[in-house]
Amino acid sequence: MKAIVQSGYGTPEQVLRLGEIDRPSVGDDDVLVRMRASSVNTPDWLTVTGTPYILRLKFGLRGPRTAVRGSDLAGVVEAVGQDVTNLKQGDEVFGSSWADDLGTSGTFADYAVAPAAKLIRKPTGLTFEDASASVMSGLTALIAIRDVANAGPHTRLLINGASGGVGTFAVQIAKTLGAEVTGVCSTRNLELVNSLGADHVIDYTEEDFTQSGKRYDVILDNVMNYWPPKLSSALAPGGMLIPNSIGTTGGMFASLFKVARATLMGQGSIEVKFVNLEVTHENLNDLAKLHESGDVKPVIDTVYPLKEAPKAVAHMLGHHAAGNIVIKM
Repeated sequence: MKAIVQSGYGTPEQVLRLGEIDRPSVGDDDVLVRMRASSVNTPDWLTVTGTPYILRLKFGLRGPRTAVRGSDLAGVVEAVGQDVTNLKQGDEVFGSSWADDLGTSGTFADYAVAPAAKLIRKPTGLTFEDASASVMSGLTALIAIRDVANAGPHTRLLINGASGGVGTFAVQIAKTLGAEVTGVCSTRNLELVNSLGADHVIDYTEEDFTQSGKRYDVILDNVMNYWPPKLSSALAPGGMLIPNSIGTTGGMFASLFKVARATLMGQGSIEVKFVNLEVTHENLNDLAKLHESGDVKPVIDTVYPLKEAPKAVAHMLGHHAAGNIVIKM
């Protein structure tokens, strides 16, 4: 089968190439999916570049232990393991192949294997491209806003990085829960964030929200371009800071220090909580219901064919995508 194979660490153009590899094997609890679409997320470019270097202790010293990138998937079931009872050949599905132990079957390929526990049937009205764009970004936003922030009608919520993959979902999900949403983005994305339902939009090139004097109950920080003590000045007493390191654009190493500092701050007058991404049937079904109701619509910046996956990863690495970047097979 065709797949985008990584040969080492470096720029996407240097180390990613289209090649032929064997189909992944299917375990008893797994599903083989004929891929129709995937999307690019922060873990993908981190693994491609191998930075910060300390991450190579986990990925692999000279190159990643798994050669194919990608974890979000949408496609058609080709085969199922002997213990899988909830899916069958021909079902249209979406979900994730992500595994914490890096035993991930990459999804930038013609076929991918995923645990049945991380797949559900795709809603009929949802395209493969939209479905694939919804997994990591959509679930991160859902868990951050619904479960961690516990947002509701009386929540004053600021989303820093409101035009990115997680941010565009977070704005919409927060509005469905009745929160008062302020989105922070660049000038060129003001109209987009407004269209998603944000009550207020701040252009970070013109205004520093930490200096405005306004206070928020929750700040979801997808960018991490402020030191936590500065963010605390924009939080109401007892407010909550949610640093989303999955969406960081300021360099992963720098963000690690900021997360550590934020953790220490959590011992004071504000709460600091983190998002634990859980790909489960329940969470995927809740996300699918939001799609089916029309309350949430994925925002896609660009769709690339599989052979141009290196360009897709480079685009993500540039940190200027409005919404999600999709790879179509």
